[in-house]
Order: sequence, then structure tokens, then C-alpha cells
Amino acid sequence: MTTIEKRVLGKSGIEVTKIGVGLWAIGGTEWGETDDQESLEMISAALDLGINFFDTADIYGDGHSEVLLGRAMKGRREKFIVASKIGWDGFDYENWISKYETVDQLVAGVETSLDRLQTDYLDLIQCHIDSREPHMEIFVAGFQKLQEQGKVRAYGVSTSDFDYLQAFNVDNKAATLQIDYSILNRTPEAKIFPYVTQKNLGVLVRGPLAMGILTGKFSAESTFGPGDFRQNWLMNPAEHAIFLEDLAKVEKLKALAEDRTLAQLAIQFAMQNPAVTVAIPGAKRISQLRENVKAALLPELDADELDYIDTITPHGGGRKIWPA
Repeated sequence: MTTIEKRVLGKSGIEVTKIGVGLWAIGGTEWGETDDQESLEMISAALDLGINFFDTADIYGDGHSEVLLGRAMKGRREKFIVASKIGWDGFDYENWISKYETVDQLVAGVETSLDRLQTDYLDLIQCHIDSREPHMEIFVAGFQKLQEQGKVRAYGVSTSDFDYLQAFNVDNKAATLQIDYSILNRTPEAKIFPYVTQKNLGVLVRGPLAMGILTGKFSAESTFGPGDFRQNWLMNPAEHAIFLEDLAKVEKLKALAEDRTLAQLAIQFAMQNPAVTVAIPGAKRISQLRENVKAALLPELDADELDYIDTITPHGGGRKIWPA
């Protein structure tokens, strides 16, 4: 087993490896084909490589991601720090309101995730809704009730909306923020990262690879398989133009990839920001996982390398990579 640096997840006091695994893809509905046995083997390999943090959600594969993680944890729950998310299931997009009208309904929703995960507690539960809606206070009150009941150790929110983050954390009892952050999206550096540092919120970085763009494996001729949402990058003219701009930036980044892969460079960048606790790149296969983990074992980027990245995407610049 490799030794990966551990960091404290905000005011929760929970120690997590600085790299974890995002389990959206293994749900099997939005990232192309998956194989359940391969997914289970990947999770076991992550443990063997020294990772302890795994992030899923009730909506990933309509709960299938949670089911698989539950299977993987059987008989060894104590080795896992488990984070899940709730909010999008049954969401009314037209009126922008969640289905959770009472605290008891919210608690029951989290208990459904616990059943799928075959565990009696979550280390972290997060509101998955990325901007304010009328039931926000129900999520906060529900999460706090679950804490009191010992069913969750800590709670947080998944958003890039600064005003919403502050409202969700108005009593400063939230422990974490999950946010899209990468070389292509440095917008959190402007206001959000200073805030989370001040409030002692642990930061989970999703999208450090910008949905795969920062692996350097895509080109203008790339295609995506059935069920892969990234088909929009090719079919939608506006998204396609942005995709081509991103590919041009990736070409410039290759100058820094002599002793590492582009994916490792991207993960290093995300982990190295002082506000960040853990980066959670996704993986479907062990080969992807191994490449990601190596990023946590490499020397940090030096000042010249960071300055070069600034010329590609300046501090606080870039854009959110949909739909992270």
C-alpha cells in the first residue's frame, strides 16, 4: 500500500486522503458503458493503493453507484470514508424546487441511501442542488437531525454559487463544500476559496480533469459513445466552440507534462491549492485509478510551473465545466 498524505476535512475532524475516487461514472447511465465487476475491482484497488475517500450520490445511476459501493464495503466498512449527496431525485426543474417538503422526508431520503450502501451511517452527506431553492432550510435542518441521530458525521453542500454557499452555511455548522475546480476553471479562487478557509470548510474538488479534457486524450475528431453526455460538446455549436478552445489550452499545457501525464498535472494543480482538502477524479477502470493516484505521490508543482499555468488560465479565471 502506498502512503498518501491525509488532511482534515474542515471542522468535521475526519481525516481523508488528499486524493479520493468519484463514483458518478460507475452508476452506468451518463458516462458510457460500465461493468459492475470491473467497478468493484476498481474500488478494492483504490483501498489497496491507500485511498480512503469515496464520493457518490443517490442520483448516480438511480442509486446503482451507492449499491456498488455498499457491496464493495461489505465486511470492511471501517476502511472507507463515505460521502454521498441528495437533492436531484424527483427535483422539479420547472419550478426549481426539491421534493423534500419536510425534515422527515429529507431524513427518509438519506436513510434510503444508507440502505443502498448497507451501512448505518455516512461520514458525509451533501446537498447536491447547486443553487438556492425554497427547501434549502429543510436540507440544513434534516442534516443536523441526522447528525444528532448519529446517522451522518458531517454535512455540506455541492455548489459553485457563492451567495448560496453563504446562505447554506449561515450558522457555520456545515463542514464541507464540493466544487468544480481545475486548470480550466479557477473561478473559485476569487471569492469562494478565501471564504472556505476563513470558515474552516473542507473542500472536495470535483472535475479536476474537466470531464476528461485535461487528460489530453481528446481531439477535434473525438467522438463519444451512446449515453455519454459529452456528445453535447460535439452536437451543440456553442459547446463545441468552447470545447475547441479548451483543446487549444491543453496543447499549451503539454509543455509541463514531460515527467508526468497531463492528467497527473491537472490533479496535482487541484490538490496543491491550500484551500483544497481532497480531489475526487472519477475512474471506471483500475488503469485510470492508478494513473490518478500517482499524482498524489509526485513532487508539487514549482513556482515556474504555476506561473506558466497562470498564462493559460489566470488566477480566478476560466469557466465551470458543465455539468460538474
